[in-house]
Amino acid sequence: MTGLPYLAARVFNTPLLIQRAKLDVILSVLAPKFEQQTLPPTQMAPLASAPPRLADERGVYVLPIHGTLVQRTAGLDALSGLTSYQSIARRLDAALADESVRGIVLDIDSPGGEAAGVFDLADQIVAARSRKPVWAVANDAAFSAAYALASAASRVFLTRTAGVGSIGVIALHVDQSQRDTRAGLTYTPIHAGARKNDGSPHAPLTDEARSSIQTEVNRLYELFVLTVADQRGLSVDAVRKTEAGLFFGQDAIDAGLADRLGTLGDAVQQLHTELDAMRPLFLENPTMSTPESTAPTVDADAVRAQAHGDALAIAELCTLAGRPDLTAMFLGEQLSIANARRKLLGLRAESPEITSLLSPTAPQPSQALALDDNPLIRAVKSRAATARKER
Repeated sequence: MTGLPYLAARVFNTPLLIQRAKLDVILSVLAPKFEQQTLPPTQMAPLASAPPRLADERGVYVLPIHGTLVQRTAGLDALSGLTSYQSIARRLDAALADESVRGIVLDIDSPGGEAAGVFDLADQIVAARSRKPVWAVANDAAFSAAYALASAASRVFLTRTAGVGSIGVIALHVDQSQRDTRAGLTYTPIHAGARKNDGSPHAPLTDEARSSIQTEVNRLYELFVLTVADQRGLSVDAVRKTEAGLFFGQDAIDAGLADRLGTLGDAVQQLHTELDAMRPLFLENPTMSTPESTAPTVDADAVRAQAHGDALAIAELCTLAGRPDLTAMFLGEQLSIANARRKLLGLRAESPEITSLLSPTAPQPSQALALDDNPLIRAVKSRAATARKER
Protein backbone atom coordinates (compact mmCIF):
# COMPACT_ATOMS: atom_id res chain seq x y z
CA MET A 1 0.00 0.00 0.00
CA THR A 2 1.31 3.46 -0.84
CA GLY A 3 0.40 6.82 0.63
CA LEU A 4 0.77 8.63 -2.73
CA PRO A 5 -2.89 8.46 -3.85
CA TYR A 6 -3.91 9.71 -0.42
CA LEU A 7 -1.51 12.65 -0.66
CA ALA A 8 -2.59 13.46 -4.22
CA ALA A 9 -6.24 13.56 -3.15
CA ARG A 10 -5.25 16.00 -0.42
CA VAL A 11 -3.51 18.38 -2.85
CA PHE A 12 -5.38 18.53 -6.16
CA ASN A 13 -8.90 19.82 -6.92
CA THR A 14 -9.57 20.65 -3.28
CA PRO A 15 -9.46 24.08 -1.62
CA LEU A 16 -6.42 24.53 0.60
CA LEU A 17 -5.58 27.03 3.31
CA ILE A 18 -1.83 26.85 2.76
CA GLN A 19 1.04 29.21 2.03
CA ARG A 20 1.73 29.21 -1.72
CA ALA A 21 5.50 28.71 -1.31
CA LYS A 22 4.91 25.56 0.73
CA LEU A 23 2.44 24.26 -1.85
CA ASP A 24 5.09 24.66 -4.54
CA VAL A 25 7.50 22.59 -2.45
CA ILE A 26 4.92 19.82 -2.05
CA LEU A 27 4.25 19.80 -5.78
CA SER A 28 7.95 19.62 -6.58
CA VAL A 29 8.18 16.48 -4.45
CA LEU A 30 5.02 14.84 -5.75
CA ALA A 31 5.58 15.49 -9.47
CA PRO A 32 8.52 13.06 -9.89
CA LYS A 33 6.59 10.45 -7.95
CA PHE A 34 3.73 10.59 -10.43
CA GLU A 35 6.19 10.19 -13.30
CA GLN A 36 7.48 6.95 -11.76
CA GLN A 37 3.98 5.43 -11.95
CA THR A 38 4.85 2.79 -9.31
CA LEU A 39 6.15 3.23 -5.83
CA PRO A 40 7.44 0.86 -3.19
CA PRO A 41 4.92 0.07 -0.48
CA THR A 42 5.12 2.14 2.67
CA GLN A 43 4.47 0.79 6.14
CA MET A 44 1.54 2.69 7.62
CA ALA A 45 1.86 3.90 11.17
CA PRO A 46 -0.90 3.21 13.70
CA LEU A 47 -3.63 5.80 13.99
CA ALA A 48 -3.31 6.24 17.74
CA SER A 49 -1.14 9.15 18.83
CA ALA A 50 0.84 9.46 22.01
CA PRO A 51 -0.94 11.23 24.86
CA PRO A 52 0.18 14.79 25.55
CA ARG A 53 3.09 15.20 27.88
CA LEU A 54 2.25 16.50 31.31
CA ALA A 55 2.28 20.21 31.98
CA ASP A 56 5.46 21.71 33.39
CA GLU A 57 5.90 22.08 37.12
CA ARG A 58 3.92 25.33 37.13
CA GLY A 59 0.96 24.07 35.16
CA VAL A 60 1.53 25.25 31.57
CA TYR A 61 1.12 22.75 28.76
CA VAL A 62 2.79 23.44 25.39
CA LEU A 63 0.77 21.90 22.55
CA PRO A 64 2.84 21.53 19.36
CA ILE A 65 1.20 22.30 15.99
CA HIS A 66 3.92 21.58 13.43
CA GLY A 67 3.97 20.66 9.75
CA THR A 68 1.30 20.62 7.08
CA LEU A 69 -2.22 20.39 8.53
CA VAL A 70 -4.84 17.88 7.37
CA GLN A 71 -8.15 16.68 8.74
CA ARG A 72 -6.84 13.16 9.25
CA THR A 73 -3.45 11.63 8.44
CA ALA A 74 -4.18 7.90 8.04
CA GLY A 75 -0.84 7.23 9.71
CA LEU A 76 1.26 9.42 7.39
CA ASP A 77 2.49 11.83 10.08
CA ALA A 78 6.04 10.55 10.29
CA LEU A 79 6.25 9.88 6.53
CA SER A 80 5.16 13.26 5.23
CA GLY A 81 5.35 15.75 8.07
CA LEU A 82 1.57 15.95 8.42
CA THR A 83 -0.35 16.85 11.55
CA SER A 84 -4.06 16.20 11.77
CA TYR A 85 -6.70 18.44 13.27
CA GLN A 86 -8.04 15.35 15.00
CA SER A 87 -4.76 14.73 16.86
CA ILE A 88 -4.56 18.39 17.90
CA ALA A 89 -8.15 18.23 19.17
CA ARG A 90 -7.38 15.09 21.20
CA ARG A 91 -4.39 16.75 22.83
CA LEU A 92 -6.42 19.87 23.56
CA ASP A 93 -9.18 17.82 25.20
CA ALA A 94 -6.61 15.93 27.27
CA ALA A 95 -5.03 19.18 28.47
CA LEU A 96 -8.42 20.59 29.44
CA ALA A 97 -9.25 17.44 31.40
CA ASP A 98 -5.86 17.35 33.16
CA GLU A 99 -6.18 19.13 36.52
CA SER A 100 -2.43 19.80 36.59
CA VAL A 101 -2.76 22.00 33.48
CA ARG A 102 -3.61 25.59 34.34
CA GLY A 103 -2.91 27.13 30.92
CA ILE A 104 -2.14 26.08 27.35
CA VAL A 105 0.30 27.53 24.82
CA LEU A 106 -0.01 26.54 21.16
CA ASP A 107 3.49 26.19 19.67
CA ILE A 108 2.82 26.75 15.96
CA ASP A 109 5.21 26.20 13.08
CA SER A 110 3.09 25.39 10.04
CA PRO A 111 2.40 26.69 6.51
CA GLY A 112 -1.25 25.68 6.82
CA GLY A 113 -3.02 22.89 4.99
CA GLU A 114 -6.51 21.57 4.38
CA ALA A 115 -9.64 23.65 4.73
CA ALA A 116 -11.68 20.66 5.89
CA GLY A 117 -11.75 20.57 9.67
CA VAL A 118 -9.81 23.74 10.45
CA PHE A 119 -12.75 25.94 11.41
CA ASP A 120 -14.25 23.29 13.68
CA LEU A 121 -10.93 23.07 15.51
CA ALA A 122 -10.72 26.87 15.73
CA ASP A 123 -14.17 26.88 17.37
CA GLN A 124 -12.94 24.25 19.80
CA ILE A 125 -9.95 26.41 20.75
CA VAL A 126 -12.21 29.42 21.34
CA ALA A 127 -14.46 27.30 23.56
CA ALA A 128 -11.41 26.02 25.48
CA ARG A 129 -10.52 29.62 26.42
CA SER A 130 -13.60 29.72 28.67
CA ARG A 131 -12.08 26.93 30.76
CA LYS A 132 -8.34 27.65 30.73
CA PRO A 133 -6.14 30.36 29.19
CA VAL A 134 -5.07 29.46 25.66
CA TRP A 135 -2.24 31.47 24.04
CA ALA A 136 -0.44 30.91 20.75
CA VAL A 137 3.11 31.49 19.50
CA ALA A 138 4.10 31.72 15.83
CA ASN A 139 7.37 29.83 16.12
CA ASP A 140 8.31 30.56 13.32
CA ALA A 141 5.34 30.28 10.97
CA ALA A 142 1.58 30.48 11.42
CA PHE A 143 0.23 30.83 7.91
CA SER A 144 -3.20 30.22 6.42
CA ALA A 145 -4.94 27.33 8.24
CA ALA A 146 -2.30 27.52 10.98
CA TYR A 147 -3.14 31.20 11.46
CA ALA A 148 -6.84 30.35 11.68
CA LEU A 149 -5.89 28.27 14.73
CA ALA A 150 -3.51 30.88 16.14
CA SER A 151 -6.13 33.62 15.87
CA ALA A 152 -8.48 31.50 17.97
CA ALA A 153 -6.15 31.93 20.97
CA SER A 154 -6.72 34.86 23.29
CA ARG A 155 -3.15 36.13 22.78
CA VAL A 156 -0.74 35.68 19.87
CA PHE A 157 3.04 36.00 20.22
CA LEU A 158 5.49 35.82 17.35
CA THR A 159 9.25 35.51 17.33
CA ARG A 160 11.43 38.16 15.70
CA THR A 161 11.75 36.04 12.56
CA ALA A 162 8.22 34.66 12.52
CA GLY A 163 5.42 35.35 10.08
CA VAL A 164 1.63 35.17 10.22
CA GLY A 165 -1.21 35.74 7.77
CA SER A 166 -1.78 34.21 4.32
CA ILE A 167 -5.51 34.56 4.99
CA GLY A 168 -6.65 33.11 1.70
CA VAL A 169 -7.72 29.96 -0.13
CA ILE A 170 -6.17 28.24 -3.16
CA ALA A 171 -7.05 25.22 -5.29
CA LEU A 172 -4.97 23.62 -8.04
CA HIS A 173 -5.92 21.44 -10.99
CA VAL A 174 -3.27 19.36 -12.76
CA ASP A 175 -3.82 18.68 -16.46
CA GLN A 176 -1.74 15.66 -17.40
CA SER A 177 -3.48 14.96 -20.72
CA GLN A 178 -0.39 15.86 -22.75
CA ARG A 179 1.74 13.52 -20.67
CA ASP A 180 -0.86 10.80 -21.21
CA THR A 181 -0.58 11.32 -24.97
CA ARG A 182 3.20 11.08 -24.88
CA ALA A 183 2.89 7.87 -22.92
CA GLY A 184 0.44 6.45 -25.43
CA LEU A 185 -2.44 6.46 -22.97
CA THR A 186 -6.02 7.50 -23.66
CA TYR A 187 -8.54 7.87 -20.82
CA THR A 188 -12.20 7.65 -21.78
CA PRO A 189 -14.58 8.60 -18.94
CA ILE A 190 -17.87 6.75 -18.93
CA HIS A 191 -20.21 8.36 -16.44
CA ALA A 192 -23.74 9.36 -15.60
CA GLY A 193 -24.29 12.94 -14.54
CA ALA A 194 -22.89 15.78 -16.64
CA ARG A 195 -20.59 17.05 -13.88
CA LYS A 196 -19.31 13.66 -12.68
CA ASN A 197 -15.99 14.00 -14.55
CA ASP A 198 -15.31 17.60 -13.49
CA GLY A 199 -11.72 18.16 -12.47
CA SER A 200 -10.31 15.03 -14.05
CA PRO A 201 -6.52 15.27 -14.40
CA HIS A 202 -6.73 13.46 -17.75
CA ALA A 203 -8.39 16.40 -19.53
CA PRO A 204 -8.16 20.19 -19.53
CA LEU A 205 -10.30 21.91 -16.93
CA THR A 206 -13.69 22.90 -18.35
CA ASP A 207 -15.24 26.32 -17.73
CA GLU A 208 -18.01 24.72 -15.71
CA ALA A 209 -15.56 22.82 -13.50
CA ARG A 210 -13.45 25.96 -12.99
CA SER A 211 -16.52 27.94 -12.00
CA SER A 212 -17.58 25.26 -9.51
CA ILE A 213 -14.17 25.15 -7.85
CA GLN A 214 -13.98 28.96 -7.77
CA THR A 215 -17.38 29.15 -6.06
CA GLU A 216 -16.20 26.86 -3.27
CA VAL A 217 -12.92 28.75 -2.93
CA ASN A 218 -14.86 32.00 -2.56
CA ARG A 219 -17.18 30.48 0.05
CA LEU A 220 -14.29 29.21 2.16
CA TYR A 221 -12.47 32.53 1.82
CA GLU A 222 -15.44 34.41 3.25
CA LEU A 223 -15.64 31.92 6.11
CA PHE A 224 -11.91 32.36 6.75
CA VAL A 225 -12.14 36.16 6.76
CA LEU A 226 -15.17 36.21 9.06
CA THR A 227 -13.52 33.73 11.43
CA VAL A 228 -10.31 35.75 11.79
CA ALA A 229 -12.21 39.03 12.11
CA ASP A 230 -14.35 37.62 14.92
CA GLN A 231 -11.50 35.90 16.75
CA ARG A 232 -9.10 38.87 16.55
CA GLY A 233 -11.68 41.62 17.04
CA LEU A 234 -10.89 43.15 13.64
CA SER A 235 -13.20 44.51 10.98
CA VAL A 236 -13.98 42.26 8.05
CA ASP A 237 -12.61 44.90 5.68
CA ALA A 238 -9.32 45.03 7.59
CA VAL A 239 -8.87 41.28 7.27
CA ARG A 240 -9.86 41.25 3.61
CA LYS A 241 -7.40 44.06 2.84
CA THR A 242 -4.51 41.84 3.88
CA GLU A 243 -5.07 40.14 0.49
CA ALA A 244 -3.60 36.88 1.84
CA GLY A 245 -0.26 38.62 2.37
CA LEU A 246 2.43 37.49 4.80
CA PHE A 247 3.17 39.72 7.80
CA PHE A 248 6.34 39.64 9.89
CA GLY A 249 7.48 41.21 13.16
CA GLN A 250 6.02 44.60 14.05
CA ASP A 251 4.06 44.73 10.79
CA ALA A 252 2.02 41.76 11.99
CA ILE A 253 1.28 43.54 15.27
CA ASP A 254 0.37 46.79 13.50
CA ALA A 255 -2.05 44.86 11.27
CA GLY A 256 -3.74 43.40 14.37
CA LEU A 257 -2.75 39.83 13.50
CA ALA A 258 -0.51 39.40 16.56
CA ASP A 259 -0.18 40.98 19.99
CA ARG A 260 3.53 41.09 20.80
CA LEU A 261 7.00 39.88 19.93
CA GLY A 262 8.35 37.05 22.03
CA THR A 263 9.71 33.53 22.00
CA LEU A 264 7.90 30.41 23.10
CA GLY A 265 9.80 30.68 26.39
CA ASP A 266 8.63 34.28 26.81
CA ALA A 267 5.00 33.27 26.31
CA VAL A 268 5.26 30.38 28.77
CA GLN A 269 6.97 32.55 31.38
CA GLN A 270 4.41 35.34 31.05
CA LEU A 271 1.55 32.87 31.34
CA HIS A 272 3.20 31.49 34.48
CA THR A 273 3.38 35.01 35.89
CA GLU A 274 -0.24 35.85 35.15
CA LEU A 275 -1.53 32.55 36.49
CA ASP A 276 0.50 32.99 39.69
CA ALA A 277 -0.77 36.55 40.06
CA MET A 278 -4.38 35.40 39.75
CA ARG A 279 -4.06 32.59 42.30
CA PRO A 280 -3.95 34.78 45.48
CA LEU A 281 -7.11 36.58 44.36
CA PHE A 282 -8.98 33.30 44.14
CA LEU A 283 -7.65 32.08 47.48
CA GLU A 284 -8.65 35.30 49.26
CA ASN A 285 -12.21 35.14 47.92
CA PRO A 286 -14.11 32.25 49.51
CA THR A 287 -16.89 32.51 46.93
CA MET A 288 -14.43 31.41 44.24
CA SER A 289 -13.59 28.00 45.74
CA THR A 290 -15.78 25.02 46.46
CA PRO A 291 -16.31 23.53 49.95
CA GLU A 292 -15.14 20.14 48.72
CA SER A 293 -11.78 21.41 47.49
CA THR A 294 -9.32 24.20 48.20
CA ALA A 295 -8.44 24.41 44.49
CA PRO A 296 -9.46 27.81 43.09
CA THR A 297 -12.19 28.01 40.49
CA VAL A 298 -12.66 30.80 38.00
CA ASP A 299 -15.85 32.34 36.69
CA ALA A 300 -14.44 32.32 33.17
CA ASP A 301 -17.49 34.01 31.63
CA ALA A 302 -17.25 36.90 34.10
CA VAL A 303 -13.52 37.29 33.49
CA ARG A 304 -13.98 37.31 29.74
CA ALA A 305 -16.89 39.74 29.98
CA GLN A 306 -14.84 42.08 32.16
CA ALA A 307 -11.88 41.92 29.77
CA HIS A 308 -14.14 42.54 26.79
CA GLY A 309 -15.79 45.50 28.52
CA ASP A 310 -12.43 47.01 29.44
CA ALA A 311 -11.21 46.64 25.86
CA LEU A 312 -14.33 48.35 24.50
CA ALA A 313 -13.95 51.17 27.02
CA ILE A 314 -10.32 51.74 26.04
CA ALA A 315 -11.24 51.71 22.35
CA GLU A 316 -13.98 54.27 23.00
CA LEU A 317 -11.60 56.50 24.96
CA CYS A 318 -9.08 56.43 22.11
CA THR A 319 -11.78 57.23 19.56
CA LEU A 320 -13.15 60.14 21.59
CA ALA A 321 -9.62 61.49 21.99
CA GLY A 322 -9.13 61.35 18.23
CA ARG A 323 -6.43 58.69 18.56
CA PRO A 324 -8.01 55.37 17.53
CA ASP A 325 -4.56 54.32 16.32
CA LEU A 326 -3.49 53.91 19.95
CA THR A 327 -6.12 51.29 20.76
CA ALA A 328 -4.05 48.29 19.70
CA MET A 329 -0.97 49.56 21.54
CA PHE A 330 -2.88 50.19 24.79
CA LEU A 331 -4.52 46.78 24.64
CA GLY A 332 -1.17 45.15 23.86
CA GLU A 333 0.35 46.86 26.92
CA GLN A 334 -2.64 45.64 28.99
CA LEU A 335 -3.27 49.13 30.35
CA SER A 336 -6.13 49.61 32.75
CA ILE A 337 -8.90 52.02 31.78
CA ALA A 338 -7.55 54.57 34.26
CA ASN A 339 -4.01 54.36 32.89
CA ALA A 340 -5.23 54.60 29.30
CA ARG A 341 -7.24 57.71 30.20
CA ARG A 342 -4.21 59.17 31.96
CA LYS A 343 -2.00 58.64 28.89
CA LEU A 344 -4.58 60.15 26.56
CA LEU A 345 -4.97 63.20 28.79
CA GLY A 346 -1.20 63.58 28.87
CA LEU A 347 -1.01 63.50 25.08
CA ARG A 348 -3.90 65.94 24.83
CA ALA A 349 -2.20 68.33 27.26
CA GLU A 350 0.87 68.35 25.02
CA SER A 351 -1.17 69.37 21.98
CA PRO A 352 -0.27 72.94 20.86
CA GLU A 353 -3.93 73.72 20.24
CA ILE A 354 -5.01 73.30 23.85
CA THR A 355 -1.84 74.00 25.86
CA SER A 356 -2.37 77.03 28.08
CA LEU A 357 0.59 79.16 29.05
CA LEU A 358 -1.29 80.96 31.84
CA SER A 359 0.21 80.64 35.29
CA PRO A 360 -1.85 80.95 38.46
CA THR A 361 0.85 83.20 39.97
CA ALA A 362 1.16 85.50 36.97
CA PRO A 363 -0.48 88.97 36.88
CA GLN A 364 -4.01 88.75 35.55
CA PRO A 365 -4.30 90.44 32.13
CA SER A 366 -7.45 92.03 30.86
CA GLN A 367 -10.15 89.63 29.68
CA ALA A 368 -9.76 90.62 26.03
CA LEU A 369 -6.00 90.21 26.15
CA ALA A 370 -6.31 86.85 27.94
CA LEU A 371 -8.65 85.56 25.27
CA ASP A 372 -6.38 86.73 22.46
CA ASP A 373 -3.41 85.01 24.06
CA ASN A 374 -5.22 81.73 24.63
CA PRO A 375 -3.97 79.21 22.03
CA LEU A 376 -7.35 77.46 21.99
CA ILE A 377 -9.17 80.71 21.12
CA ARG A 378 -6.59 81.50 18.45
CA ALA A 379 -7.06 78.07 16.91
CA VAL A 380 -10.86 78.47 16.84
CA LYS A 381 -10.60 81.92 15.24
CA SER A 382 -8.16 80.63 12.65
CA ARG A 383 -10.45 77.78 11.67
CA ALA A 384 -13.44 80.13 11.49
CA ALA A 385 -11.53 82.50 9.22
CA THR A 386 -10.52 79.62 6.97
CA ALA A 387 -14.13 78.44 6.76
CA ARG A 388 -15.29 81.93 5.80
CA LYS A 389 -12.73 82.10 2.99
CA GLU A 390 -13.80 78.70 1.66
CA ARG A 391 -17.41 79.90 1.51
